[in-house]
Amino acid sequence: MFINITMQCGANSFDIRIDSEQKIKTAVTVLYQSGKLPIGNMPDYFRSMLNQNLVSSHKTFEEENVFDGDKLVAI
Repeated sequence: MFINITMQCGANSFDIRIDSEQKIKTAVTVLYQSGKLPIGNMPDYFRSMLNQNLVSSHKTFEEENVFDGDKLVAI
């Protein structure tokens, strides 16, 4: 299933549509490789603004209960 979310790393924020079975780290890697995010340390954790919980980038969006309309903020 595809979900629409916002990912924020520092001052950069992007709305993306992504497969919920994809690993979060893969999505972040694509944003770095496409030049959308500045080169730096890749975040291992995000904060879900919808659920207010800590989300690991090593798991899938589905495993971390990231739902359509959520916003993930790098911490």
